[in-house]
Amino acid sequence: MTRTRLGLAAALLVSLSGPALAADAAARLAAILDEAWESQLRESPVFATQVGDPRYDDRLPDVAPADFERRGAFGRGILERLSTVDRGALSARDRVSYDMLARGVKDELAELRFRTWRMPLNAEGSFHSDFARLPSEAPLRTTRDYENYLARLRAFPAYARQHMDNLREGIRTGFVQPRVILQGFERTIAPHVVAEPDESVFWAPFAALPSGVAEADRDRLRAAARETIQRDIVPAYRRVLEFFTREYIPAARVTIAAAELPEGREYYRHLVQHFTTLDVTPEQVHTIGLAEVARIRAEMDAVLRAIAWEEGFPEFLSFLRSDRRFYAQSPEELLQRASFIAKRMDGKLPALFRTLPRQPYGVVPVPADLAPKYTGGRYNGAPIGSDRAGEYWVNTYALDTRPLYTLEALTLHEAVPGHHLQTSLQQELTDLPKFRRHEYVDAFGEGWGLYSERLGLEAGFYQDPYSNFGRLTYEMWRACRLVVDTGMHWKGWTRDQALEYLAGNTALSLHEVTTETDRYIGWPGQALAYKMGELKIRELRKRAEDALGPGFDVRDFHHAVLQSGSVPLSVLDDQIDAFIATAKRPGR
Repeated sequence: MTRTRLGLAAALLVSLSGPALAADAAARLAAILDEAWESQLRESPVFATQVGDPRYDDRLPDVAPADFERRGAFGRGILERLSTVDRGALSARDRVSYDMLARGVKDELAELRFRTWRMPLNAEGSFHSDFARLPSEAPLRTTRDYENYLARLRAFPAYARQHMDNLREGIRTGFVQPRVILQGFERTIAPHVVAEPDESVFWAPFAALPSGVAEADRDRLRAAARETIQRDIVPAYRRVLEFFTREYIPAARVTIAAAELPEGREYYRHLVQHFTTLDVTPEQVHTIGLAEVARIRAEMDAVLRAIAWEEGFPEFLSFLRSDRRFYAQSPEELLQRASFIAKRMDGKLPALFRTLPRQPYGVVPVPADLAPKYTGGRYNGAPIGSDRAGEYWVNTYALDTRPLYTLEALTLHEAVPGHHLQTSLQQELTDLPKFRRHEYVDAFGEGWGLYSERLGLEAGFYQDPYSNFGRLTYEMWRACRLVVDTGMHWKGWTRDQALEYLAGNTALSLHEVTTETDRYIGWPGQALAYKMGELKIRELRKRAEDALGPGFDVRDFHHAVLQSGSVPLSVLDDQIDAFIATAKRPGR
């Protein structure tokens, strides 16, 4: 046989074997994805409940050091198995899944290496405050549901002991939170140390049992609840309160920088890349932040000129913070205003999106035990098919610190077209592997939330100049995060420097300036996700607009951004390039 014929035969063999190789790679990847997903549900039973899988509704996770080591060994096994899959033979969608699983496992192994389980808390709360959300998030329709709920209540003392042991190891090794952010922390615990069971938030589901609970079971369940709350829950929360006030807070460190922790500089570099999903350094992020602050300040100054403000910028901020016209007079008024903004935006969505989520959402106050140290608002999702809607939380604590001029921006970020729309659509992407339907990449999700605030301009919001200044304040706030987070954790800034920087550049209330600064101290790196993600989405939109010209349709662009769920920014970059290439084809 000649050399030419040999080449043709080889080519024919490759062409015949290619589909088989691709099918084999896809099947092997699917098996790994399924195994990793099942492990995640089994190891994180509360997460399983949150995504609508009821198999582990009677359990809490095991969080002893040995449990983390076991999970690490499993993760290393997943990476080894992934390395045997021919990534090049996978479809574009499967390559994204491959890369996202590998990235997630590597990040978990990095967390294990830094032993972050020693510090399971931030300025807003810890395991005890997360557990207190159980009454509102657990499925409670049938007798079995209530028995599962009671099993979790009974498991809380052991769960709390494991966390406190981990925190003690943090004390022993110097991996502890700064003391300054823990002022008032006991207020997140003390409300659960009650005199009578029916005063506990954990009793609330028993006050009005649903029709799915038979009459014959009701007295038994209520009696079991009273006993469990009195015997297990209240004593456990009392021990948690004593631990934090007598052991942890006195042992907390006086420094604030993540760089001051053991292996701190390496740890913070990891956090920067984890939360931004970009290969950037703390110095580069700091520089980007300074440039964004300068750009947004120029837009703020333009608003002041438009309203003929004759005094200086600091005086304008003081005016906004003190004039009563900018603050609700009651919690109900604040919730009503937020609800009206959300409903107005609902009516604008068809002009911006081709696909809308089926799941509804409501507007509710931030839980009272969290509110004093909590941010102004947040989105709390619900699994598809559950009997709960998504929730847009609005903080009604200290009304004189919750300005109305930022309420439009807050609502568009947390509800629609922000977190509710994005995460609900993601859950409905049934063609994606399960883990991707519930994955949350901070740079994508928070970047989308900040981008959504700006979409309000296109939808006719921010007509009032003060509300527009509030929008700019929220954008400036996220730009300042790039500066103060890296400033405190990398460049040696003091807490006072961060407070002054935020207070001097935004119209946030001074209360929120303080709670936000403490949030960044206690949760290093996470605050970088918002602005870095939003900058990428805006960059990609401009790329698409420039490439497509009059053929650009914002609804198609948004579909391209959201069609694969929450993804790293490099993946989003590739998605939009593919969208542009497809849209430019003849006949489109």
